[in-house]
Amino acid sequence: DDPVTPLLSQWTYQAMVHELLGLNNNRVILRGVPNVSKDLEEVVLSSAPGHDAFFQSHRNSNFGELGEAIQKLLQDYQARSQQHQVSNLKSIEDMQSFMERYPELRSESHTVSKHVAIMGELARLVEVCSLMDVSAFEQDLACTDDQGGHLKELMSKLDSSSIKIPDKLRLGMLYALRYETAMQNAIPAVKEAMRRGGVPPNNIALIDAVLKYAGAKVRGPGLYGTNQSSLSKMTKSFMTSVQGVSNVYSQHSPLLMDTIESAVKGKLRGEDYPMVSKLGSGIGVDNLPLPQEILIFMVGGMTYEEATKVSEFNEANAGRVRVILGGSTVHNSTSFLEELKLI
Repeated sequence: DDPVTPLLSQWTYQAMVHELLGLNNNRVILRGVPNVSKDLEEVVLSSAPGHDAFFQSHRNSNFGELGEAIQKLLQDYQARSQQHQVSNLKSIEDMQSFMERYPELRSESHTVSKHVAIMGELARLVEVCSLMDVSAFEQDLACTDDQGGHLKELMSKLDSSSIKIPDKLRLGMLYALRYETAMQNAIPAVKEAMRRGGVPPNNIALIDAVLKYAGAKVRGPGLYGTNQSSLSKMTKSFMTSVQGVSNVYSQHSPLLMDTIESAVKGKLRGEDYPMVSKLGSGIGVDNLPLPQEILIFMVGGMTYEEATKVSEFNEANAGRVRVILGGSTVHNSTSFLEELKLI
């Protein structure tokens, strides 16, 4: 029901690593990255308690917050290491204290080096791939209706040598998903522009694949607010402007969050969310009491963006309701497109 979320660029730490570097079984391969030492060619990123306190605290931090946090991590480490320099060891007690803390300092040095290396490579890729420019347009395609303006900007980006081929593909797919049912949707012209822009024919075919998989005729309601009244849309837009969007790169909210909000308020429609109950066939989701715990398992996969939003929801609603999210896999755009190729 939501083909948009896995196609978007990500801007939180864990999601960015997964999207740009790959994150498999908590391992990140940095082999071949410029200026990375041999001991950092393969590193572990785990949020499990006791493994990496920095990653546990900042896995959902956005790119800007992350840069500041890593700078502070480096400064704190430098201050502590200076206290334990050999020139400062004046007594036997100082030496004993140093030897006791040496394993901890060595582990801390590796942690700092690891996060500095990852952040450096993320920053390099953001610049090389023009991801800020690409992501701002992705967010606009996902969140606003402006067919003429979007088509003009899309054609410009498809013709640009600074936009990478995978990003041209994702932009074309996002446009097709939003304007599939519009009169004069220009999808054939978009495909032709993608071809001229260097997108291979087998990748251009993924536009038809994604529409077959999750186009307007087959997906559930609500992806672009189609199940909301005009008043509801205006209210949501107003609340967004009042509360403030942290930046243009995080305007999008996955469809999953609308579903969770509806469930919490008891507004899920039984015809859209059928259920099996021991209480009998006459009991529907719209007749149930308001939940205190919601377990969601996404067959086909979830994304780290959805996991981050659920984490933020749980924090905001602590003591009232809790959501547990799982899925058959965790998608980034690459894995999602690979699955589409099988359709």
